[in-house]
Amino acid sequence: MTHPFLDLPPLSAERFAAIEDGVARLLGTRQDVLVTQGEALLPLEGAIRAAAGSGTVALNVITGPYGQTFGNWLRDAGATVYDLCVPFHTAVTADRIREAFAEHPEIDFVSLVHAEAATGNTNPVAEIGEAVREQGALFYLDAVASVGAEPVLPDAWGVDLCVIGAQKAMGGPAGVSAISVSERAWARMAANPNAPRRSYLSLLDWKERWLDAGRAVLPHAPAQLEMLALEACLERIESVGLDEVMARHRSAALATRAGAVSLGGGLEPYVYEAADAAPVATTLRVPSQVVASEVVARALTDDPTLPIAAGGGALAKEMIRVNHYGADASPETVERCLAALGAALGV
Repeated sequence: MTHPFLDLPPLSAERFAAIEDGVARLLGTRQDVLVTQGEALLPLEGAIRAAAGSGTVALNVITGPYGQTFGNWLRDAGATVYDLCVPFHTAVTADRIREAFAEHPEIDFVSLVHAEAATGNTNPVAEIGEAVREQGALFYLDAVASVGAEPVLPDAWGVDLCVIGAQKAMGGPAGVSAISVSERAWARMAANPNAPRRSYLSLLDWKERWLDAGRAVLPHAPAQLEMLALEACLERIESVGLDEVMARHRSAALATRAGAVSLGGGLEPYVYEAADAAPVATTLRVPSQVVASEVVARALTDDPTLPIAAGGGALAKEMIRVNHYGADASPETVERCLAALGAALGV
């Protein structure tokens, strides 16, 4: 008995390359694009360990939990790291980046998360990219949460290492990711004696065995289901139009933010300024006498499928997150989430 999910023919190198080309079109980039066989943490860590080493001086911007993780990886790789910590209810600015450069002119690597779904903020990458170019530093960007919800333009913004995942605003699979790599980034990796080689983390292995070899023979058997799902996801975005997909996320974010305030019950946007709020998820602050995780638990009683969650770790007491991305970036989902939160708050 055949099964459509199990009895699949091997994915050809030609088709794998075509999917990478689809990612490049999505990002509007002429840089090399690699589709990596794992969740986005794979290329995120692989890129840092390849491009940063004992001689690297890094500016690591922290606007949420992933920025903290990147700082740990950079230090573990031997880099000197200066953390620029920004309150999670706001965004970093290009002026703050320039101030850090003025204080530490030796900085040659900048790591940044575009949109932090966990805290609901988004950073102005275009302006920050201009500041990074002025410094001549290598620019590393986590665009996993932002891609599909807002513009992600590595070439226009001067991003040297841009990592995306399909599982959020793109509405695709979770087990596959991608990275665009500039020529400057490849050169930095090649000059790093401690860059991973003969390792699952090695981007240089992929370059040597796949890109430099003309993408003719795959180095290993790719994950077919995830690759086919990514292909379908890219085709759907191209068919609908990326501008339409981003507009849907923006509308969902604005509706959630406005609806939560009008709902009553003391809910407030966690990110103060609407311009700093990510279109992929809206975070809300509960009144001081209310525990956010308890509100979420009550809100999910009748419908546990709603994309509502409490903040992680210490934020579980004060923050509620509404994840309006992918298929959930819709007026219907926003209305259901707000109704459930209203009932949980008794308003």
